[in-house]
Amino acid sequence: MSTKPYDLEYREYVYRLVLEDGKVVAELSRELNIAQASIFRWLKIYKEKIGWYDANGKRPKTYELPYKTESELKNENSELKKTLEQTMEENAILKKAMHVFTKAPE
Repeated sequence: MSTKPYDLEYREYVYRLVLEDGKVVAELSRELNIAQASIFRWLKIYKEKIGWYDANGKRPKTYELPYKTESELKNENSELKKTLEQTMEENAILKKAMHVFTKAPE
C-alpha cells in the first residue's frame, strides 16, 4: 500500500464514495491502493467534523471539490440533459416566432 500523504480534497472524495455511493472500504482500498486503516481513520475524522456540513448533510454550495463521485456525476448529467432539452425547446419556439414576425405580409 502507498504511504504518500493525500490532500484534503482527495480524502473527502474517498469519504463520499463510502458514505454517499455505498462503496465498500475493502474494495476501495484495493482500487485506490490506500490502506483500509487510513480510509477508516478518514471516515472517523469526517464523521466527527460533521458540523462542517449543513443540516441535510450536504456540503455548502460555495465549496466546490475537484473530485466527483458517480452519483454526483449522474445527478449533474441528468440536470444538464434537462437544461439542454428546455433550451432546445425554447430555441425552437423562438425560431417559429422569428419566422412569423419576419414573414412578409401578403
